[in-house]
Amino acid sequence: MSPSAVELVETYAATGAALLEPFDEQTALDVAAGRRELFALRSAPEGDSVGSAVLGEGAVDLFIRQESRARGFGAAAARRLLDRAGDGPMTAWSHEDHPAARALAARFGFAAARTLLQLRLEPLPSSDSRRENAHSGPVHIETFRPGADDAEWVALNARVFAWHPEQGGVTEGDLAERMAEPWFRADDFLIARDESGAMIGYNWLKVEAALGEIYVIGIAPEAAGNGLGRALMTAGLARLGERGCTAAELYVEADNAPAVHLYRALGFRNRSVHVQYARRA
Repeated sequence: MSPSAVELVETYAATGAALLEPFDEQTALDVAAGRRELFALRSAPEGDSVGSAVLGEGAVDLFIRQESRARGFGAAAARRLLDRAGDGPMTAWSHEDHPAARALAARFGFAAARTLLQLRLEPLPSSDSRRENAHSGPVHIETFRPGADDAEWVALNARVFAWHPEQGGVTEGDLAERMAEPWFRADDFLIARDESGAMIGYNWLKVEAALGEIYVIGIAPEAAGNGLGRALMTAGLARLGERGCTAAELYVEADNAPAVHLYRALGFRNRSVHVQYARRA
């Protein structure tokens, strides 16, 4: 048997925590909820661990361990996974925009479809700078109220991200899953309301040690263009400073020019680039 042959060993979230580490939070949530399948990748016939993969919901995620790369395992695993998935539309992310991933994508008929920028701000601005940039308009920024604000936030998020293939489809169930995560704190979830009390924006923060993430930020379409995005970012960075963070990170679609411009104006710089590849039916 070829040394590049791979076996897919189906695994479950409860026993596959280490296999899930290379993938993002949403992938781990999907596996835990049974929406996608998790596999250990093992060389055949030796049975050595060479990586892991997740399949389902029209997407494939594939990770090959550093020491097992450039030996054909990626191509062998991709073929097994795609055979299992069938001929429908499929997407796959490449982190760091690696040349080997580009070659593998082309080999299996995938083309680049989206580019996601990972940006970082380090160090965080001083408290004096944050005060200078404070918003002075008729907007009240408060913290999220679990249970009371769930439906209103989901509805606003759907309007804000109607164009987005993942974020725009978040449900109250998805929100509940995230609020059950150990990192969630309601006072890290900032909500902007207008004079009538209607929710018009939000900045949801995620804090892990010294690194704070702008987890998701959104402005109601009718409130865009009036500085609310900058106000929420300023409030979010201030909150991260209060929580002891020394750096902030966020992800943004490369073609979202207004958002990218704002983040760069605030001092965020490129950390890495992620590319999503897509295969049509």
